[in-house]
Amino acid sequence: MNNKSSDTVWHHATVTRARREQLNGHKSAIVWFTGLSGAGKSTLAHAVEERLHQMSCRTFVFDGDNVRHGLCGDLDFSEEDRRENIRRIGEMAKLFVEAGVIALTAFISPFRADRLKVRNLTAPGEFIEIYCRCPIEVCEHRDVKGMYRRARAGEIRDFTGISSPYEEPENPELAIDTGSMPLDQCVDQVIGYLQGRGVIAKPQ
Repeated sequence: MNNKSSDTVWHHATVTRARREQLNGHKSAIVWFTGLSGAGKSTLAHAVEERLHQMSCRTFVFDGDNVRHGLCGDLDFSEEDRRENIRRIGEMAKLFVEAGVIALTAFISPFRADRLKVRNLTAPGEFIEIYCRCPIEVCEHRDVKGMYRRARAGEIRDFTGISSPYEEPENPELAIDTGSMPLDQCVDQVIGYLQGRGVIAKPQ
């Protein structure tokens, strides 16, 4: 869905992203968590947001399930609709970056090409891909929703890791072993990376 109206003109606001970032006291960015279902993407994204919130940062988490209740409620899990789901989230996250917010996303986003399209919406350094690396055996053991069991029984089509591929990031900004590492240490890695990149300030 790339249809663009010829009757629209981009309006440039007087309150710029730079002014918003200055007011917030930190840079904005897209922090994109990707990985298999059950890899801990949502858990880590929300834990990172909690830590950032305690540091007085302006944040918002786009969670896969939550988004499908509204913005993407008309989409199913076919490959085409999955691509459209990621496209919409990418455009929305880009707007949040313009708003001066650290936008955290937690989506399987299984296809490299789709993640690259979102990266290309932003300037270099603004898209931070974090691969939640977790063996599928661990994901299946967690399986709090019973999705893997249903997928293996043939009840769910196009399920990532079972009947649909997951394309691992080749050069993510950060790869975290969410299958074996304690949550606090995973959060520390993300926060440390954001500080090193100058998105948020280093401790004095």
